[in-house]
Amino acid sequence: MIRFLALLLVLTCANAAAAETIAIGGTTRKYALRLPDTKPAPLVIVLHGNTQSGADMITRTAWPAVAKREGFAVVFPDGLNHSWADLRPVNLRAGRVPPHGTDDVAFIAKLIERLVADGSADPKRIYVTGISNGGAMTMTLVCKRADLFAGAASVAMSLTDQSANPCRPARPVPMLMMNGTADPLVPFKGGRGTSRFAVDRFWPAEKTLSFWRRNNGCEAKDAAIVELDDADHGDRSTVTRIESKCPPGRDVVLYRVNDGGHRMPGSPDARFPRLANTFLGPQNRDIDGAEAIWAFFKKSP
Repeated sequence: MIRFLALLLVLTCANAAAAETIAIGGTTRKYALRLPDTKPAPLVIVLHGNTQSGADMITRTAWPAVAKREGFAVVFPDGLNHSWADLRPVNLRAGRVPPHGTDDVAFIAKLIERLVADGSADPKRIYVTGISNGGAMTMTLVCKRADLFAGAASVAMSLTDQSANPCRPARPVPMLMMNGTADPLVPFKGGRGTSRFAVDRFWPAEKTLSFWRRNNGCEAKDAAIVELDDADHGDRSTVTRIESKCPPGRDVVLYRVNDGGHRMPGSPDARFPRLANTFLGPQNRDIDGAEAIWAFFKKSP
């Protein structure tokens, strides 16, 4: 496991970004913040995966470029020990875990409070997204502090019994999911992934989709299934968008990445792509994850 985690750190290695800090319960927490000229602005919180950092999300995703073009603020927090304290118990998590007693819900809530108070963020347009462990933390934040968010997007993650049972969102929040059918760590059909480092008991992606549909008062069946253009024939994968029929402002969408791995579609996410393909599965390049997620968020003020 240690060797695997070290490899992932190499795969996602990024130049350190200048960090700002905030104190939570006596612990100094770090984050990188990029603001537009016009404020208050919509705010997107981008949560990294296990073993990663906020700097990795800056250099390995299109979020900085999308934020600059679209004029929204984007913040890249750092999890303690390169991980997030989501609702799953330690024994049902792969990779690193945060120190005992870490309250990442309080961290993100305090960060939002600061950015709203100083006039940087529009409190009615705050969004959260994350990949893998960051995706689990995204869903945890909706479960615990739905009042804060106008939309959420989880990449390469599904619910478990342990994360779903205590999940009681205070109100419906538009939710986007992005899951690969060849994910070796978070299997699309649920259970335990094919990787030797995978853990068990994940829900199928479609069961997780149904959970958020019920939470948002949507119909149970698919409203539309759209096959997106296979723009890059060399990536060995395609994308299907599965839409839901929901009340206004409560959209739930699944981007199914057919034959895609435990990856964020779009911008190159690894220094050594062949190794990443071996351990994490193929990365889709037909869409860009950040672009698709922001297009979803823009509809949910």
